[in-house]
Amino acid sequence: MDQQSILEAVRTYVYQEFSGEGTGHDFFHLERVVKTALRLARQEDADLFMTELAAWLHDVGDHKLNNGVDRSEEQITAILSKLKTPDEMIRKVIEIVSQVSFSKGKKAESLEAKIVQDADRLDAIGAIGLARVFAFGGSKNREIYNPKQPDQTTIQHFYDKLLKLKDLMNTATAQQIALERHVYLESFLERFYKEWNSEA
Repeated sequence: MDQQSILEAVRTYVYQEFSGEGTGHDFFHLERVVKTALRLARQEDADLFMTELAAWLHDVGDHKLNNGVDRSEEQITAILSKLKTPDEMIRKVIEIVSQVSFSKGKKAESLEAKIVQDADRLDAIGAIGLARVFAFGGSKNREIYNPKQPDQTTIQHFYDKLLKLKDLMNTATAQQIALERHVYLESFLERFYKEWNSEA
């Protein structure tokens, strides 16, 4: 199967599997990550096919969507083997995907892994990231905010992850995009606390 056919088949698969997903890891998240990753890949002269393929697959089998069990290697291997994808290519995709997640804390090694990681992290900040964090928090039955127990709330996730992402971008283009989105998050939090305290 040629590269374009593989990409089309994978896109169809993730559309079927992720459409309607309610935690913010839906098909449109994957599509945005692909578009951003390709934009970064063109800037950085990376392998466009490997970047796009890994971007489409980066949430497949993820522990967040599988009750805490990571099944990414197993599921990605099954999908790509069915498409007659060469073993070496499958190995590279799995390697890239294993380095994307913030929660796993792995350092992206290859240029393509750095790009997909950046693209995924960019989708976690700014206006869309803001919407996604509350969608995810709601899906986990977390309170929006509770001054008596702030560590258990969605607002805490801004401090645990989102506000850290600006300084963790790998590529120059992602760093520029992240800065603007980071400022948006900061302005939201400032406004949030004002309204919470009935000051605005």
